[in-house]
Amino acid sequence: MTEEDMTMTQDSLASAYGGESMASMRYSIFADIAEKEGYKNVARLFRAISFAEKVHARNHFQRLSKYKNGVKVVAEAPFGPGDTKKNLELAIMGEKFEVEQMYPAYLELAKMQGDKAAETSFKYALEAEKIHLALYTRALEYVSRGEDLPVNGSVWICPVCGYTLMASEPPANCPVCNTSGKTFQKF
Repeated sequence: MTEEDMTMTQDSLASAYGGESMASMRYSIFADIAEKEGYKNVARLFRAISFAEKVHARNHFQRLSKYKNGVKVVAEAPFGPGDTKKNLELAIMGEKFEVEQMYPAYLELAKMQGDKAAETSFKYALEAEKIHLALYTRALEYVSRGEDLPVNGSVWICPVCGYTLMASEPPANCPVCNTSGKTFQKF
Protein backbone atom coordinates (compact mmCIF):
# COMPACT_ATOMS: atom_id res chain seq x y z
CA MET A 1 0.00 0.00 0.00
CA THR A 2 1.09 3.53 -0.66
CA GLU A 3 1.30 6.24 1.96
CA GLU A 4 -1.94 7.69 0.57
CA ASP A 5 -3.66 4.35 1.18
CA MET A 6 -2.53 4.34 4.80
CA THR A 7 -4.39 7.46 5.92
CA MET A 8 -6.77 5.45 8.11
CA THR A 9 -3.86 3.93 10.03
CA GLN A 10 -2.18 7.34 10.21
CA ASP A 11 -5.37 8.89 11.58
CA SER A 12 -5.67 6.06 14.12
CA LEU A 13 -2.08 6.57 15.28
CA ALA A 14 -2.62 10.32 15.56
CA SER A 15 -5.86 9.91 17.50
CA ALA A 16 -4.27 7.32 19.78
CA TYR A 17 -1.34 9.69 20.32
CA GLY A 18 -3.74 12.49 21.25
CA GLY A 19 -5.77 10.28 23.56
CA GLU A 20 -2.74 8.87 25.35
CA SER A 21 -1.21 12.33 25.72
CA MET A 22 -4.40 13.62 27.32
CA ALA A 23 -4.67 10.55 29.54
CA SER A 24 -1.12 11.05 30.78
CA MET A 25 -1.82 14.65 31.77
CA ARG A 26 -5.26 13.82 33.20
CA TYR A 27 -3.81 11.06 35.40
CA SER A 28 -1.06 13.37 36.60
CA ILE A 29 -3.71 15.87 37.72
CA PHE A 30 -5.76 13.06 39.28
CA ALA A 31 -2.65 11.97 41.22
CA ASP A 32 -2.32 15.42 42.77
CA ILE A 33 -5.97 15.33 43.84
CA ALA A 34 -5.64 11.82 45.32
CA GLU A 35 -2.52 12.92 47.21
CA LYS A 36 -4.34 15.90 48.72
CA GLU A 37 -7.22 13.64 49.77
CA GLY A 38 -4.86 11.25 51.56
CA TYR A 39 -4.94 8.40 49.02
CA LYS A 40 -1.16 8.07 48.70
CA ASN A 41 -1.20 4.72 46.91
CA VAL A 42 -3.96 5.76 44.51
CA ALA A 43 -1.87 8.84 43.76
CA ARG A 44 1.13 6.59 43.10
CA LEU A 45 -0.99 4.41 40.81
CA PHE A 46 -2.20 7.46 38.86
CA ARG A 47 1.41 8.69 38.49
CA ALA A 48 2.65 5.30 37.34
CA ILE A 49 -0.11 4.87 34.80
CA SER A 50 0.41 8.47 33.66
CA PHE A 51 3.95 7.38 32.78
CA ALA A 52 2.62 4.28 30.98
CA GLU A 53 0.28 6.47 28.93
CA LYS A 54 3.26 8.66 28.03
CA VAL A 55 5.04 5.51 26.82
CA HIS A 56 2.04 4.72 24.59
CA ALA A 57 1.90 8.28 23.27
CA ARG A 58 5.62 8.17 22.48
CA ASN A 59 5.25 4.84 20.67
CA HIS A 60 2.34 6.11 18.55
CA PHE A 61 4.17 9.38 17.82
CA GLN A 62 7.30 7.54 16.68
CA ARG A 63 5.24 5.40 14.31
CA LEU A 64 3.87 8.60 12.78
CA SER A 65 7.39 9.66 11.73
CA LYS A 66 7.05 8.02 8.32
CA TYR A 67 4.16 10.32 7.42
CA LYS A 68 4.84 13.79 6.09
CA ASN A 69 1.47 15.48 6.18
CA GLY A 70 -0.34 16.97 9.15
CA VAL A 71 -3.24 15.22 10.78
CA LYS A 72 -6.28 16.24 12.75
CA VAL A 73 -6.40 14.45 16.08
CA VAL A 74 -9.74 13.16 17.28
CA ALA A 75 -9.55 11.58 20.72
CA GLU A 76 -12.28 10.73 23.18
CA ALA A 77 -11.56 11.70 26.77
CA PRO A 78 -13.80 11.92 29.82
CA PHE A 79 -13.36 15.36 31.37
CA GLY A 80 -14.41 17.12 34.54
CA PRO A 81 -12.06 16.13 37.36
CA GLY A 82 -13.55 15.80 40.79
CA ASP A 83 -12.67 13.91 43.92
CA THR A 84 -10.64 10.71 43.74
CA LYS A 85 -13.71 8.50 43.48
CA LYS A 86 -15.01 10.43 40.49
CA ASN A 87 -11.54 10.55 38.93
CA LEU A 88 -11.23 6.78 39.18
CA GLU A 89 -14.66 6.43 37.56
CA LEU A 90 -13.49 8.72 34.73
CA ALA A 91 -10.27 6.73 34.37
CA ILE A 92 -12.24 3.48 34.20
CA MET A 93 -14.49 4.95 31.48
CA GLY A 94 -11.45 5.95 29.42
CA GLU A 95 -9.63 2.65 29.87
CA LYS A 96 -12.78 0.66 29.11
CA PHE A 97 -13.25 2.58 25.85
CA GLU A 98 -9.65 1.87 24.84
CA VAL A 99 -9.85 -1.83 25.73
CA GLU A 100 -13.29 -2.60 24.32
CA GLN A 101 -13.51 -0.31 21.31
CA MET A 102 -10.59 1.87 20.31
CA TYR A 103 -7.55 -0.41 20.34
CA PRO A 104 -9.28 -3.52 18.97
CA ALA A 105 -10.51 -1.45 15.98
CA TYR A 106 -7.15 0.26 15.47
CA LEU A 107 -5.32 -3.05 15.73
CA GLU A 108 -7.52 -4.68 13.09
CA LEU A 109 -7.11 -1.67 10.81
CA ALA A 110 -3.31 -1.77 11.13
CA LYS A 111 -3.35 -5.52 10.36
CA MET A 112 -5.63 -4.97 7.35
CA GLN A 113 -3.37 -2.23 6.02
CA GLY A 114 -0.19 -4.20 6.74
CA ASP A 115 1.38 -1.60 9.03
CA LYS A 116 3.41 -3.80 11.39
CA ALA A 117 4.83 -0.85 13.36
CA ALA A 118 1.35 0.53 14.07
CA GLU A 119 0.13 -2.98 14.87
CA THR A 120 2.88 -3.40 17.47
CA SER A 121 2.19 0.01 19.01
CA PHE A 122 -1.54 -0.70 19.29
CA LYS A 123 -0.94 -4.23 20.66
CA TYR A 124 1.41 -2.93 23.36
CA ALA A 125 -1.07 -0.25 24.41
CA LEU A 126 -4.04 -2.63 24.42
CA GLU A 127 -2.30 -5.13 26.69
CA ALA A 128 -1.32 -2.41 29.17
CA GLU A 129 -4.76 -0.77 29.11
CA LYS A 130 -6.36 -4.07 30.15
CA ILE A 131 -4.18 -4.01 33.26
CA HIS A 132 -4.91 -0.32 33.91
CA LEU A 133 -8.65 -1.00 33.75
CA ALA A 134 -8.33 -3.79 36.32
CA LEU A 135 -6.11 -1.71 38.64
CA TYR A 136 -8.39 1.33 38.53
CA THR A 137 -11.44 -0.88 39.14
CA ARG A 138 -9.71 -2.38 42.19
CA ALA A 139 -8.67 1.07 43.45
CA LEU A 140 -12.26 2.31 43.12
CA GLU A 141 -13.48 -0.53 45.33
CA TYR A 142 -11.20 0.68 48.12
CA VAL A 143 -11.81 4.41 47.64
CA SER A 144 -15.58 3.78 47.65
CA ARG A 145 -15.12 2.48 51.20
CA GLY A 146 -12.95 5.46 52.14
CA GLU A 147 -9.77 3.37 52.09
CA ASP A 148 -6.51 3.73 50.18
CA LEU A 149 -5.48 1.04 47.72
CA PRO A 150 -3.10 -1.43 49.37
CA VAL A 151 0.12 -1.73 47.38
CA ASN A 152 2.55 -4.44 48.41
CA GLY A 153 5.83 -3.24 46.98
CA SER A 154 5.89 -0.84 44.06
CA VAL A 155 4.17 -0.10 40.80
CA TRP A 156 6.46 -1.03 37.90
CA ILE A 157 6.11 0.25 34.33
CA CYS A 158 7.84 -1.16 31.27
CA PRO A 159 9.45 1.77 29.44
CA VAL A 160 8.92 0.13 26.04
CA CYS A 161 5.27 -0.98 26.08
CA GLY A 162 3.74 0.43 29.26
CA TYR A 163 3.08 -2.95 30.87
CA THR A 164 2.12 -2.28 34.49
CA LEU A 165 2.70 -4.48 37.53
CA MET A 166 2.22 -4.04 41.28
CA ALA A 167 4.87 -6.19 42.96
CA SER A 168 7.93 -6.06 45.18
CA GLU A 169 10.22 -6.55 42.15
CA PRO A 170 9.83 -6.15 38.40
CA PRO A 171 9.65 -9.30 36.27
CA ALA A 172 12.86 -10.65 34.74
CA ASN A 173 11.45 -9.69 31.35
CA CYS A 174 8.30 -7.90 30.27
CA PRO A 175 5.61 -10.46 29.39
CA VAL A 176 4.37 -8.22 26.55
CA CYS A 177 7.51 -6.98 24.78
CA ASN A 178 10.30 -9.02 26.44
CA THR A 179 12.21 -5.93 27.63
CA SER A 180 14.51 -6.57 30.58
CA GLY A 181 12.84 -5.92 33.92
CA LYS A 182 16.00 -4.06 34.96
CA THR A 183 14.83 -1.15 32.79
CA PHE A 184 11.37 -0.87 34.40
CA GLN A 185 10.41 2.46 35.98
CA LYS A 186 9.57 2.14 39.68
CA PHE A 187 6.79 4.14 41.38
